[in-house]
Amino acid sequence: MLTRLSIRNIVLIEALDLDFAGGLGVLTGETGAGKSILLDALGLVLGNRAESALVRAGEDQASATATFEFSQLPDLLRDVLNDAEVEIEPGEPLILRRRVKADGGSKAFVNDQPVSAALLRQLAPALVELHGQHDDRGLVNPRGHRLLLDRYAGADLAKVESAWKNWRAAEDALAKARADIVQAKDDQDLLIAHLAELTRLAPEEGEEEQLALSRATMQKGEKLSGDLEELRRFWDGSDSALAQLRSAARRLDRIAEEHPLLKEALEALDGAVIQAGEAEEKLAAAGEAMVHDPLELDRMETRLFELRALARKHRCEADELPAKMREMRAALDAIEGGEADIAQLVKTAEAAHQAYRDRAEKLHKARVAAAVKLDKAVAVELAPLKLDAARFKTSVSELPEDRWGPHGIDGVEYLISTNPGADFAPLGKIASGGELSRFILALKVALAEQGGAATVIFDEIDRGVGGAVASAIGERLARLASGGQLLAVTHSPQVAARGQVHYMIAKSSTGTVTKTSVALLDEAGRQEEIARMLSGAEITSEARAQADRLLEGV
Repeated sequence: MLTRLSIRNIVLIEALDLDFAGGLGVLTGETGAGKSILLDALGLVLGNRAESALVRAGEDQASATATFEFSQLPDLLRDVLNDAEVEIEPGEPLILRRRVKADGGSKAFVNDQPVSAALLRQLAPALVELHGQHDDRGLVNPRGHRLLLDRYAGADLAKVESAWKNWRAAEDALAKARADIVQAKDDQDLLIAHLAELTRLAPEEGEEEQLALSRATMQKGEKLSGDLEELRRFWDGSDSALAQLRSAARRLDRIAEEHPLLKEALEALDGAVIQAGEAEEKLAAAGEAMVHDPLELDRMETRLFELRALARKHRCEADELPAKMREMRAALDAIEGGEADIAQLVKTAEAAHQAYRDRAEKLHKARVAAAVKLDKAVAVELAPLKLDAARFKTSVSELPEDRWGPHGIDGVEYLISTNPGADFAPLGKIASGGELSRFILALKVALAEQGGAATVIFDEIDRGVGGAVASAIGERLARLASGGQLLAVTHSPQVAARGQVHYMIAKSSTGTVTKTSVALLDEAGRQEEIARMLSGAEITSEARAQADRLLEGV
């Protein structure tokens, strides 16, 4: 709830620090004293537009700071703060501050951490609910009507939301599968042509590297053919160096036993013959590997060109072409088997749709039953508030399917008829300012236990009424405030007498300087202020006596 409001240099307020408590707090004062300034200051910290006109004349800037305290931070506030990465410790108060300069520029802070005004507006619905003469938010706004009715009905939205998500996921999967098949069929002819081209070529992994190496080897053989032929003469024929070396080894073998050195010479010569033979074999193998075959070279170059051309065509490496073939075959298989998959996905989507519809219709019935109950509860409150001829109706209507959602299939709106025989219409379009405030009060009383903002403010809800109606308003405001915090700006002594805390707003002038101040009244001050509200400018003894009776009556 709101525990403190600090204002600096806003319009007629130079410096003001107000502490608030739970229950019903009333703010009174003469017309024009500046009650609206307090609401403007509070609106500023809740993200309303920063107007330079708010800055007190002669000052460079103005500021407003609101402190809220909770036994446990509401989920909405925690989620918004977490999303904005604003840190707040458990049990720590929530402090909203807004500063506006005379040139219109403004800055916002949450617990001294800079934030945007948009973030303040996100926090506002869970902090303050304001009902005034020209309010277009709160209960007047149809956006919140469905949520309030669901709270009143005790509806379990989690199951409907879960069924909605399952249905949408099934529909998305079906749509994607259909789109994939359409795309695949569009590409089918091209896939067949590409696959036929790759199948004809039959690429293999590692083939490009092997072909490139073989081609390079053959090209080197062409260049080295003369050298290889010259070297071959050292080994070929009876007069070759190798033949003579072998002949010398045979002759030495016949005489090697005659002397140890001859035997050693033979061993060395035998080694030379063996090594020369190995060299001959390797030279022959090299010659075969590097033989220049123009037809084979042309075949390899053609094959290499085709592999690389297809790789460029499919934007991949040549070694990836076999994988491309497998992908294309899988895509063609998917086209052939896709219709069977679609049929199964259709069944899944239809089942999910029906499951959602079943849960949503159950929720619809709960809403209709709760609407009837709520209408009766509001009707009970209308007569004491001098709205005898008025009627209230909660409209629960099924939306077109394209507007269904995790909230169900219903649109919910609160409607009123202020005169007998008149058609029902939205709250904000048919009621006058005073009537609208009283309708909202009746609805708030009926919905009293269904949650809402931490602090509720009624701005002059009693305008234009008095006597028993004002007493009825005061009694209902006190009832609403019993479980939380409610602030009422009032001109009615009957309402003021119900307040647990009473603030008086006054305006004073010194020369050309006008200031607004707020005082927390004690019991004697309350009596005097309520007497003033009863009698006007001159406070009479009768007015004081009547004020005592009002205070004693509550």
